Amino acid sequence: MSETTVFSGVSRVDGRRADQLRPIRFQNHIAPHATGSTLIEWGQTRVICAVTVEESVPRWMKEQKVEGGWITAEYSMLPYATLGRKQRDISKLKLDGRTVEIQRLIGRSLRAALDLSKLGSRTLWVDCDVLQADGGTRTASISGAYVALGLAIRKLLAEGKLTQTPLSAPVAAVSVGVVASQPLLDLNYVEDSGAEVDMNVVMNGSGEFIELQASGEESTFGDVHLAELLKLGRRGIRDLLALQQQAISA
Repeated sequence: MSETTVFSGVSRVDGRRADQLRPIRFQNHIAPHATGSTLIEWGQTRVICAVTVEESVPRWMKEQKVEGGWITAEYSMLPYATLGRKQRDISKLKLDGRTVEIQRLIGRSLRAALDLSKLGSRTLWVDCDVLQADGGTRTASISGAYVALGLAIRKLLAEGKLTQTPLSAPVAAVSVGVVASQPLLDLNYVEDSGAEVDMNVVMNGSGEFIELQASGEESTFGDVHLAELLKLGRRGIRDLLALQQQAISA
C-alpha cells in the first residue's frame, strides 16, 4: 500500500483524511514596519509572525567575543484568541511556563535554519502573536516565522545589508497524534484535547529532525505508533515546505 493511501480511510470531525493538513494560507507584509511579516492562517488558527532587525547583538555575545549574529523569538497568545479570555502575561508580571517553552522552541527551530556567522553583528527578533487558537499554535508559529524570516532576509539582501544569504535550510513544524487509537496529522483543538498521544515534529528541508516533542497524554505508545506518527509528520512537513517556498517567492 502506498504512502498516499495508507492513512486515507479515516473520516475526521472536519472531514479531512487522517493524513491531510488543514487549509493553510499566508498573507505577507501584514506588519508594514517589520522587516518581514506574514499572517499564517492554518485552519482556524491564525498567527501573525514578524521579524525586526536590531543592529547589535546580545551582551553575552560581545563578552564572549562570539562572531556573527543572533535570532531570538517571543510568543504571545492574545486574550481573545480562545473561547475564554486568556489573561495577559504582563498582568501577572511574569511569563507562564507554556509561553517560555514555546518561544524557546521557536528560537531553537529558527536558529537551525540560519548560518549565524553570515548574519553580521545584528539580532533578528521574531514575534509570534496568536490571534485565534484552534490547535497547533506553536507549529503554526514556527512555520509562519520561517516565511517571515525568508522575507526579512530577502529585504536585507536587496538593501545591501547582507551580501550572502544566511539561510541554510528551510524549517517547518507540524503536530501529529493518536486519537481513538488512530494516528492523525495536524490536530485541531477538538482532536488535540482528546488525544491519547500528542507529538510536535520540527524538521528541515533535508529531512532531518530539529526537535520532537512527544507525550502519552492518556496512554503509552510503542514503536508501531511512533513510526506511523513520524511518517505522517514527514508527509506534513513536505507539504508545508512547498507552501512556505511559494509564500516567500510570491
